[in-house]
Amino acid sequence: MKKYVAQRILFAIPTLIGLTILIFGIMRILPGDPLGAFYSMESMERFTDAQKDKLMADLGLDRPLYVQYASWMGDLLTGSLGKSFLRGDNVADMILLRGPISAQIGVLSIVISWIIGLPVGILSAVKPNTIWDKIASFFTVLFLAIPGFWLAMLVVVAQIKFWQYKSPIVSVQIWENPIGNMEIIIMPAIVLGIGMAAQVARMARSSLFEVLREDFVRTARSKGLSERLTMVRHALPNALLPVITLSGVLLGFVLGGSVAIEQAFTTPGLGKALVTAAIDRDLNVVQNLTFIYGLVFITVTLAVDLMYGYLDPRLRVQ
Repeated sequence: MKKYVAQRILFAIPTLIGLTILIFGIMRILPGDPLGAFYSMESMERFTDAQKDKLMADLGLDRPLYVQYASWMGDLLTGSLGKSFLRGDNVADMILLRGPISAQIGVLSIVISWIIGLPVGILSAVKPNTIWDKIASFFTVLFLAIPGFWLAMLVVVAQIKFWQYKSPIVSVQIWENPIGNMEIIIMPAIVLGIGMAAQVARMARSSLFEVLREDFVRTARSKGLSERLTMVRHALPNALLPVITLSGVLLGFVLGGSVAIEQAFTTPGLGKALVTAAIDRDLNVVQNLTFIYGLVFITVTLAVDLMYGYLDPRLRVQ
């Protein structure tokens, strides 16, 4: 088990370094002039070359690329993520303010996906080729096919039409106002959770369907163990391993990819901040938020690998 843990941690380090290089490179090859995000074309035409050079120097974009990259790495190591080029907001403060909102949406959506998807998957596996299996398969395929942002837009339109929905303006933390916080995160979490529930249901059905036909399950039945105990003690623990792995990957994607959902609901999380910064071409904010998303995904994936190693007896002996 120790060897397995060490291998996974060592593999994560070069992945993280490669991520920083990829993000830095993409941000530097994007078309357009960074100054054009802050000034109109008329203002840019009035600037002299010396003024433009000074503005680029103030932004730190006049230095060689390797110096800019080294400076960014130093900032990441010290936790000093700098400020927004356009608004002057501290990026670290932005993450502390908006990050909990995005994290809550991600965790709650995973819980919802299990509450909906796991029973549906179990029912389909236990009663294959029945009407219940066909209904479950229909809705599973349906919600796998529906884009999350499109479903989010439908929900927003329905809320506006029937309940006079008003989009949130500021972040409300759960320790400040639990009810107000839940009002902000509940609908994005439900929309994300429904989409992930379809994937959980499909994985749970496939995994449990195979486990129920394994020799150890037949042995448990032949010894007189009831169907319920056979399912709870033997079948489900083994069938849930792939579901746990899938949920961990989905959580990483949600924490790092709920951008469209947050934008649709105007949720004041990191996803909406990233979209706004990308539109404004605020390089420092986009660069650091993208790294945070990547870091979260790598960390969650690593945690799932370690959890899988703990739950799977075949890996404990390594």
